Amino acid sequence: MHILDIFASDQTTVSFEFFPPKTAADAEALYENIAHLETLEPSFVSVTYGAGGSTRQLTHDLVVRLKQTTTLDPIPHLTCVGHTEQEIEEILTKYAEAGVSNTLALGGDPPRGVESYDRAKDAFQHAADLVRFIRRFNERGGHSDSRGFGIGVAGFPEGHPGTPNRLEEMDYFKAKIDAGADYICTQLFFDNHDFYDFRERCELAGIQVPILAGIMPVTTMSGMKRMAQLALGARVPAKLMRALGRAANDAEAVKRVGIHWATEQCRDLLDNQVRGIHLYTLNRSDATRQIYQNLGLRDSGSLRGKR
Repeated sequence: MHILDIFASDQTTVSFEFFPPKTAADAEALYENIAHLETLEPSFVSVTYGAGGSTRQLTHDLVVRLKQTTTLDPIPHLTCVGHTEQEIEEILTKYAEAGVSNTLALGGDPPRGVESYDRAKDAFQHAADLVRFIRRFNERGGHSDSRGFGIGVAGFPEGHPGTPNRLEEMDYFKAKIDAGADYICTQLFFDNHDFYDFRERCELAGIQVPILAGIMPVTTMSGMKRMAQLALGARVPAKLMRALGRAANDAEAVKRVGIHWATEQCRDLLDNQVRGIHLYTLNRSDATRQIYQNLGLRDSGSLRGKR
């Protein structure tokens, strides 16, 4: 379903994110977890894309399998780094042929292990360039839907690490929206005040597309540190650090603390009319299902509502 139709249908969207498995065993474990999460009836799910396109085929395979074998609506990530226009054209064509309706256009990270990677050689220097290219693909009739692909972009509630000047940051960010993005999905954050400030700055900049809040429940100390690094230095509030510190030697206690914190984030976001919640699942289902239970939900339908 095109993202505009999803937003027209759901008053509040709920979505999940997966990353493509690299081994057969990981794949089977993921599909088992997906089966559990499918019963929650999310608005859509997204599938990540490795640095420099390193998981390009894996991402494609997972997206197509989700499309063909589940009721889930998959949105593949697509990045600028290491791609030519022809490669992006081929990827979009394959997704269009598979019936995929949306994509998330990202700047992306350089390939791991490649020293002094030269971004100047990439066809797309910024996410806005990729958004414009997808729009042109749509205008050429590359998709069976006359609107073409719905396009999402990433938002950074704590600020983009590549742009310390917060005023310039919003100018660059608005360029992605003006290029034709339909919605924003934020990086993970642990303090809702950062999200509310970001949402208000978007309003001041004249950005009116839906903004989805990215939430990651902490389930292990090592996982939190790894995700904070991957999320380009996500800030962990002192209160969360203190609570995790008290539970540091008890893995189950750490998980309970993390799930409780994420639940309270979701509750507060819902009370403050968030347009959507995007849960980073880390390819597991238990934390997401526990958050639903804590919120008193059986599936996403009661959370999403209908317009």
